[in-house]
Amino acid sequence: MPIISYFFGIIIRMYCAPCEHSPPHIHAYYQDFMAIVDIVAGEISAGTLPPRQTKLALAWTEIHREELMANWDLASRGELPFPIDPLK
Repeated sequence: MPIISYFFGIIIRMYCAPCEHSPPHIHAYYQDFMAIVDIVAGEISAGTLPPRQTKLALAWTEIHREELMANWDLASRGELPFPIDPLK
């Protein structure tokens, strides 16, 4: 599962597999926490992150929604997603 972004200690990953299960999502990791973020809904659908990291991950997802959906299309065809700029 490649890393597509890294910011403020948060690692963002996306699986690359044909027919990856819906809805389109990313995996956000911070220390011992992991959450699945629904790209379209812009909310955590499973797992948890600390409150500050939740806000950062959700804000980043909203800012980069179009890029994330383009990556989802690539990843669902088994292709590697491209890196996306971190929050600064």
